[in-house]
Amino acid sequence: MTPIEPHFAIRLAGDDRDLRAAQRLRYEVFVHELNGSGPMVDHDQRLEIDEFDPHFDHMLLIDTRRDGAALDDVVGVYRLLPSDRAARLGRYYSESEYDLAPLKATGRRLLELGRSCVHPDYRGGTAMFHLWNALAQYVLDRDIEILFGVASFHGIDSTALRQPLAYLYHNHLAPVDLRVRARAPNRLEMDLLPPDQIDRRAAMSATPALIKAYLRLGGFVGDGAWIDRAFNTTDVCLLMDTARMSEKHRDFYVRKQGAPG
Repeated sequence: MTPIEPHFAIRLAGDDRDLRAAQRLRYEVFVHELNGSGPMVDHDQRLEIDEFDPHFDHMLLIDTRRDGAALDDVVGVYRLLPSDRAARLGRYYSESEYDLAPLKATGRRLLELGRSCVHPDYRGGTAMFHLWNALAQYVLDRDIEILFGVASFHGIDSTALRQPLAYLYHNHLAPVDLRVRARAPNRLEMDLLPPDQIDRRAAMSATPALIKAYLRLGGFVGDGAWIDRAFNTTDVCLLMDTARMSEKHRDFYVRKQGAPG
């Protein structure tokens, strides 16, 4: 594993200040940059908040050179909910978008991922690499077997997204026993083009880096996308089953010291 750079630290949020810093970064990315919204967004304090925040672990990537007093030292975040905690809560965040019955029926240890984002100044560097390293250790420490969560395409124009959505449907659809389904009425069918009309290069170019990273590790997508008008996104449910990974992918991800992004 590449050592974490001296100016970076990574940890789970430990207090209200840490949580607010995560919510501040989420605001800058999901609200300011991507024009999202939500019923609990605090525009005065510039915090993207929702009712699930108190129940999740919040993984923080911190640049120690930045001004922590201004809540701007957190430059990357991941929100994590293990299945034992979800059982106490009574639901997962993504259940409002997807029927998760197939996953829950497995009886295996699940981890819901969400609200992943990196500060614009740190994209294209090692920030996501460090978050994935820490996520891999979190998974190993808790014997997680299946990771899942919604990831987003910006915008809700299905015509503009038909190439990447159709490519995902025809090439990366989850096995039947794990195939969660997008819920009506916001469900969007992903089979928008026949296979012979898909331009793989165009599809990959239009696919966000985080989704491509999961696919490289052997990830799948659920059946159907979900239109999130509040956040101005089209969501897909990504799933990664460590038992189904090829040996190459398993070595790439579940090695002792982590996973590259």
